[in-house]
Amino acid sequence: MGLQEERLERGIAYKIEGRYGEATTEFESLLAENPDHAEAQHQLGLVLGFVGEFDHSLAALERATRIDPTNTLARNDLALTYTMLGMYDEAKSEFAHVLEQDQANDVARRNLTYLQ
Repeated sequence: MGLQEERLERGIAYKIEGRYGEATTEFESLLAENPDHAEAQHQLGLVLGFVGEFDHSLAALERATRIDPTNTLARNDLALTYTMLGMYDEAKSEFAHVLEQDQANDVARRNLTYLQ
């Protein structure tokens, strides 16, 4: 496992343990070297949302989906964040993108139904 993947795994472990500051440090360190690391952007976006930094969370999640448009987990997380913030049109669009890639995606299907 390379250094970047070790940082990613360590950041995810910190996130799971609720050590959000340390998780943020790991993800930001990885991203300083490789700003196009989609999963690090995704995970950073989640952590920033957990601590209430919603503007930064959205920016990181949006970057993650631009870097890897096929990452349905990141797209669902972005759509769920949009929903939580009352940005329903954006959420519908993201859930629709997920369903274009994965018609059986229960998260997107269920949430898109709620938003109709």
